Amino acid sequence: MLRDYGGHGQPVVFVPSLINPPLVLDLARGNSLLRWLARQGVRPLLVDWGAPTADDRDMDIGGHVESLLVPLVRSLKRPPVLAGYCLGGTMAIAAANLVNVAGLVSIAAPWRFSGYAGQLDPISSLWDEAHETCQALGLVPMEVLQAGFWQMDPARTVAKFERFGRLESRSAATSAFVALEDWANAGAPLTFAAGRQLFDDFLVADLPGRGKWQVGGRTASPEAVDAPMLSFVSTTDRIVPRESAADFGTARELPLGHVGMIVGGRGRESLWQPLADWLKALPAPR
Repeated sequence: MLRDYGGHGQPVVFVPSLINPPLVLDLARGNSLLRWLARQGVRPLLVDWGAPTADDRDMDIGGHVESLLVPLVRSLKRPPVLAGYCLGGTMAIAAANLVNVAGLVSIAAPWRFSGYAGQLDPISSLWDEAHETCQALGLVPMEVLQAGFWQMDPARTVAKFERFGRLESRSAATSAFVALEDWANAGAPLTFAAGRQLFDDFLVADLPGRGKWQVGGRTASPEAVDAPMLSFVSTTDRIVPRESAADFGTARELPLGHVGMIVGGRGRESLWQPLADWLKALPAPR
């Protein structure tokens, strides 16, 4: 479904990752990119992927684009801007090759998966261990994916909980930490086909980065998108390293982490405001 956040002006469809719930873009009162944008002269709409069942096991990432995202975009009265976050940005690029859009924004979106080369061994081992069970379930549980995130930097995971243990229990910082961790540790499973494509076709084979990813009968490519484009790239991101990130069109580099650029204290100045300015400067639709 599309969640409508109100506002007026240019419709912007925000495409979240299939991993974790979409509400990091609307995390809490006073820390919601989408509600803030609705007051800035644009109309944000958020894709909510819902929860797959085992009957959806054969729908891969490209299938989500072709069968779910593109029909949602076509249901709108005018071409929207697509703004994709994380894996949602990868998917937004593919969708923009299949449907008319007024603009394309990627935020910390992986595209050149060869940029994960230094992390492939633990990721491959994790998928080897989980593959048989996930295939039997027809789904990839969130716990499998979360274990992969932890393995990227185990010491960092431990350190953040050590810092949390020193916070005042009723402080604003404690509430913010809990809200973020609730989001980070939640989420629907992936379909088995989406998990297999993520691990095998993207992380190992790098089909998007090599220009080999076929979606809806077309090769997904940022260069083929006929619309204004903006990309936000983090220089300190551990989940989407700089070397892997999509950086087409007008590229803005941010020294902020993967999640911090959306909900961190410096996110409003570094990402929210530049994004709003760019959206409002787009040509009016004909």
